[in-house]
Amino acid sequence: MQAQTSDVLAAESAARLAGVRRAVPIRVLVADDSAVMRSLLRTAIGASPQVEVAGMAQDGREALEAIGRLDPDLVLLDLEMPRMNGLEVLSEMRARRMRAKVIVCSTLTRRGAGITLEALARGAADYVPKPVAQRVSEGLNELSRELLPKVLALFPREGRGYTTDVAPRVKSPVVNQNGATEPASVLVVGVSTGGPAALEKLLPAFPRDLPLPILIAQHMPRLFTDVLAARLNAECRLSVREAQPGAQLENGVAYIARGDWHMEVTRISGAGVLRLHQGHVEEHCRPSVDLLFRSAAASYGAGVLAVVLTGMGSDGLIGCRAVRAAGGKILVQDRQTSAVWGMPGGVARAGLADQVLPVEAIAEEVTRMVMNPGRRSIARQQV
Repeated sequence: MQAQTSDVLAAESAARLAGVRRAVPIRVLVADDSAVMRSLLRTAIGASPQVEVAGMAQDGREALEAIGRLDPDLVLLDLEMPRMNGLEVLSEMRARRMRAKVIVCSTLTRRGAGITLEALARGAADYVPKPVAQRVSEGLNELSRELLPKVLALFPREGRGYTTDVAPRVKSPVVNQNGATEPASVLVVGVSTGGPAALEKLLPAFPRDLPLPILIAQHMPRLFTDVLAARLNAECRLSVREAQPGAQLENGVAYIARGDWHMEVTRISGAGVLRLHQGHVEEHCRPSVDLLFRSAAASYGAGVLAVVLTGMGSDGLIGCRAVRAAGGKILVQDRQTSAVWGMPGGVARAGLADQVLPVEAIAEEVTRMVMNPGRRSIARQQV
C-alpha cells in the first residue's frame, strides 16, 4: 500500500508540473470483460482525487451503450471482449463522433502489440499494458505507475473543469553562425504519447530518396517497436526498420529504437553507426530521446535536424539544448495536433524551436530543408 501511495503522489506531482489544476474530476468508464481487471483499474484510478469512475462495462456493446448514456471524459477499453471487441467499439465511437478519449488496455505480446497499434490508428489516445505480476498488489502498483500519469496528461487543457497555466510565446531561437550553412546529415525524432499516430502521418510523407537517415526514439515496450516498424514500413516509400546494434546508417532509412533499449549514434571512419544498450533509465525513459539527441549532436554537430513530436513529460529537452549548442536545427509539433503537448511544449517554451508546426507540415518542411534549401520556409507558428 505504501508503494501504491508513493506512485499516486508521483503521478499527482507530474500533473502539477504539467500545469494541471484540479477543478472537477475526470470521469472514466472502465470496460473490460475480466472482473479482476475491472477491479484493478477501478482501484488504480480511484487513488487519485482528480479521477472518478463514472461506470463499468463488461463487454463491447455494454461499453458503447454506457458511453452514450454517461458521456464520460475517458474510456479505459479492453481490446478483446465478447459481443463487440475494442477495435469495433473504437470504430463505432468515431462513426458516432463520440467525444470521449480512449486509453486501451493491451497484453504484452506480439499479437497484442499489433492490435494495440491498430487501436491507436482508429483513434485511441494511448495504451497501458495489462499487468504481468502474479500478486494483486504488484499488479495494482504496475497499473498505478503506468496509468495515472497518462490519464492526467490527457486532460491538461480547459474543458471538463481542467485548466492549464498559460504557456509563454515561443522565443526566437538563437542563430548559430557556425551552423547556418551546413546541410542536415541526420534527422533525429523523439516521440511518446500519441506517437504511432503521429509517425503514421510523418514518415509516409517523406520521399524515397530522402538524402539522410532518420533515427527515432519512441517510448514503447518491447515487442511493440518491431511491430510498429513493420507497420510503418508497409505504409512508407522509404524503408523503416527496428534498430539493430552496429547497423551502419543508410540514407532514406528510418531506424526505430528497440523498446526498453537506448539508441545512440556514433561515427566510425565517417560513417554513422548505431549503438544499442540497456543503460540507466533517463527521465524515466528507455529509449531516451535526450540520449539519442546528445549522441547525434556529438557526432554530427550542426548537421543534426531534430524533431520533437507529441508526448508527455520532458524527455528531449536536454537533448535539444545539446543540438542547439552544436548549431543544429529543431522543429516541434504544435499543441493543436499533439495528443499531449508535454515534450514539444517544453522545447518550445524554452525558446529552442526553430519552428512549431502541425504534424502534417513537418515532413514538408524537413524535405525542403534537406532537398530544397533555397525554397521559402513554412511560416513559423507562435503558440
